[in-house]
Amino acid sequence: MHEKRQLIFNIGKELFTEKGFKQTNIQDIAQHAGMGVGTFYNFFESKEQLFFEVFLSENRVLKETVVNSVDFNGETIFVAKAIVHKLFSGMQENPILREWFNPDVNSKLSIRLSKDKSGSAYNDFSYTLFINLIALWQERGQIRSDIDPDFILALFNSLSFVDLHKEDIGNQYFPDIIDTLVESIVRQLM
Repeated sequence: MHEKRQLIFNIGKELFTEKGFKQTNIQDIAQHAGMGVGTFYNFFESKEQLFFEVFLSENRVLKETVVNSVDFNGETIFVAKAIVHKLFSGMQENPILREWFNPDVNSKLSIRLSKDKSGSAYNDFSYTLFINLIALWQERGQIRSDIDPDFILALFNSLSFVDLHKEDIGNQYFPDIIDTLVESIVRQLM
């Protein structure tokens, strides 16, 4: 990555972590990087693009951490619960990933994820990881092999929408609801 671009990325990550998406502006990023606002635009089209790239980077680190911390050879229900809980808690612990739960930021991220080519490349990592896990479970007979793996992945991905509405559901119920949903999904797949 170009040196100035990397500097802007690092400063942006630092400020987004410290102040959040909304309170961070391009002028602050450029000033902290010791450059003019125009230089920022040589490397990023907007604050949203920079945040998107920082978000994807942090999300990738989280998913790699989950991969390295979960025993994928355990019982299917326990493995699925461990993955979901580690992903959700990792998102809550990371100030940048926590922005996913901010409705304004979420809508911007969702639009970029659906359009951005780098988002597609990023999603290839998580897609491949989880599709391979589903294929392994199907091969071992732990879950049904007559169900499309992409559909199974979509079932698990839908849990993120439940997570977005945990306050509406009731925070006191949320962990048990997620456990029940994960267990229900896995049992239906067996």
